[in-house]
Parts: sequence; C-alpha cells; structure tokens
Amino acid sequence: MIVVNCEEIPGKKIIEVKGLVQGNTVRTKHAGRDFMAVLKNLVGGELTGYTELLVEARRQATERMMAQANELKANAIINVRFATSSVMSGAAELYVYGTAVTVEDI
Repeated sequence: MIVVNCEEIPGKKIIEVKGLVQGNTVRTKHAGRDFMAVLKNLVGGELTGYTELLVEARRQATERMMAQANELKANAIINVRFATSSVMSGAAELYVYGTAVTVEDI
C-alpha cells in the first residue's frame, strides 16, 4: 500500500478513485506519564512518554485507514492528512484520512 500526502505518485497513474478512507484512535493520559511530564516541565526537554504515545496513536490510526483501503481493493492512498481533537479532559482523538485509489505504473 502506497501512502502519500500529495495528489499524485511519481511514476504512477491513478486509474480509479475508490473514495475517502479514515482511521482514528482515542488515547488518554497515563498517570505515570503525567508525573514524569510535571518533572520534565521543571527542567525542560522532550516529553518522551507523550512522544511514544503519539507515535503509537498515529501508527494505529494509519493501520486502520489502510485496512479500510484494502477492503475497497485500493493499492494506494493519496492526500493523507492527520488531525487531532480533544474528546474530554485528558483524552484526545488522532484522526487520519485520505483518498483511496488504484494506481498503475506509467
């Protein structure tokens, strides 16, 4: 599955548009991560616990989007975008979407 955030794939021709595909996950903060974040806030630096949480959330949402594209028999997803939103205090949704297409070599 080719996944890109542009409208075209170099060397490929879009032969069929399958439609919008999407994936999402909702994650909450972890008490241990929050405690470490408070400590890190005092000295500065990367909040690695939250970085790992977001990396995992992006991976899971992308896998869900790709599964939806596979169901449509697509072999690529173009115009991929990520968005986040707050669901409730301490919980956020990571949402990814794009256009499922079938491509072939030029």
